[in-house]
Amino acid sequence: MEETITGTGAAQIPKQRGEQLLDTAVRYAEERHWDVFPGTWLEASEGVERCSCGDVSCALSGAHPAREDWATQSTGSATVARRLWSKQPKASILLPTGRTFDALDVPETAGFLALARMERMELTLGPVTLTPNRRMQFFVLPGATAKVPDLVRKSGWPPASIDLRALGEGDWVAAPPTRFGPHGAVQWARRPTPANRWLPDAEELLSPLAYACGREGRR
Repeated sequence: MEETITGTGAAQIPKQRGEQLLDTAVRYAEERHWDVFPGTWLEASEGVERCSCGDVSCALSGAHPAREDWATQSTGSATVARRLWSKQPKASILLPTGRTFDALDVPETAGFLALARMERMELTLGPVTLTPNRRMQFFVLPGATAKVPDLVRKSGWPPASIDLRALGEGDWVAAPPTRFGPHGAVQWARRPTPANRWLPDAEELLSPLAYACGREGRR
């Protein structure tokens, strides 16, 4: 079975250098055929790292789109990705959803509970990210945003009652090794591998995710 991070005590990813971000962005485009685009980055100011956007209270410091037209800037070309990150090597790596994949976004605690249950059920999983702000994103086939509300209701939960949302067209996820301010870096809870190149449909994962989110919401 593929190695999975099993809790919040996952090994800390060291501070990433610009060359690693560039190489990783190129690899996402080249090997996974994912669109990528550069986001904001962290800048040192008086001994403190702040977001390049200039907002001292930025909630996603160093890990959000740097421009409003980011959707038109995203690219699936490794050559273009290399050029973009060559211009700003510290830029975060962001992946637009609604193209080659959507993502089901849930709290970290619910995500790990659902992940363990999915593995016991031997469900086919795609890549899963774990962010420093304690969220997990499960990559699924595009089209999830239109399906999720009805699927949640069929699972027995009012959509507004659980912390589960689908990220599709117009949204994005931060990819490893992007850093969120002082909080650490995005990690893979399940890494992209040849075995998970083909993504599951949202319907296949929704039931264990909805159950885990509903259980977490009752605490």
